[in-house]
Amino acid sequence: MAQVIIVGDGPAGLSAALFLARGGHQVVVFGEDDTAMHYALLHNYLGIPEIGGTEFQRIARDQVSAAGVALRDEEVTAVRREGDGFAVEAGGAEERGDYLVLAGGKAAQRLAEELGAQRRDGTVVIDTEYRTDVHGLYAVGRVARPNRSQAVISAGAGATAALDILAREAGRDVTDWDTPPPE
Repeated sequence: MAQVIIVGDGPAGLSAALFLARGGHQVVVFGEDDTAMHYALLHNYLGIPEIGGTEFQRIARDQVSAAGVALRDEEVTAVRREGDGFAVEAGGAEERGDYLVLAGGKAAQRLAEELGAQRRDGTVVIDTEYRTDVHGLYAVGRVARPNRSQAVISAGAGATAALDILAREAGRDVTDWDTPPPE
């Protein structure tokens, strides 16, 4: 079981957290529920005719919490490589993880820079799975697409990164098919 730290609690971070927790991994999300989602009205999110961003956030946070994710309402003040993983400082304490998912805006950009992730034009460089050039470090949401951020895209990016982590841990491709309930 991997320990995964996620910095950012908008759609990207919470989506990654949900997939990872349901995949059996320990997940901690750092975020102060200070996301731009609180200013949004979602009307182009597939399957949801319309919902206010604050209501969306409440539902999403409750969902990941029920899946076993630890939500820490604290600002991450520093991050560093530690062996093959990461150490994150927040609230006067330190959390260690095998993987780190940066899922925020400006603060996540700063943390990516602290870790030495490649950047181009002020944006963290990622591959198709949202991996950076720093082993175990992912960048999703506004940190990866600051000028083209949409809730549905961010949630998909979080899911993509999570599935990549799940596959790495399993040593094989992993799918997360939704299945109907037993009859």
